[in-house]
Amino acid sequence: MINVVLVYPEIPNNTGNIVRTCAATGAHLHIIEPCGFSWEDKYLKRSGLDYWDLADVKRYENMQSFLKANFNEFADTEDNVALAVKNTKLNSKAQFFFASTKSAHNFTEVNYDEECWVFFGRETKGLDEELLHENYEDCVRIPMRAEARSLNLANSVALFIYEYHRQHGFEGLKEKGRLTKY
Repeated sequence: MINVVLVYPEIPNNTGNIVRTCAATGAHLHIIEPCGFSWEDKYLKRSGLDYWDLADVKRYENMQSFLKANFNEFADTEDNVALAVKNTKLNSKAQFFFASTKSAHNFTEVNYDEECWVFFGRETKGLDEELLHENYEDCVRIPMRAEARSLNLANSVALFIYEYHRQHGFEGLKEKGRLTKY
């Protein structure tokens, strides 16, 4: 399954919407703190609606605790976060992607493994440039007009999740609906 990794999200509505998208698609959501909001925030809860029980959401106090929790035997927990992520990726052979407007690669041009990890940065700055630099071959972007800075984080996450599911035949997702009144 696709694993969405939010690194230092700042806007509660975006995170709530991402929770809802993950719940509806079965994607796993990993949130690396600190966040720019309280977990008691009414906008966070309202955006996620009643999907919180369907969502697989895990929170981590920092990147090192995320790596240790998910890649225990391969986790590199050195202080340099960019190198720790790169080394963990290489040692575990896990498929990591880093969503960034600074990438030269289109997100639809890569093949997503059955289990993959896609990292998204905070709304105001994206992922740290050092992390992007150390993992540049795995950075991917969503095409958009040159004049636009970026897309909304929740929309970007949804595009990645659905591209993953398209590549995997929408397995486990209900593809057809029906009218209920007629």
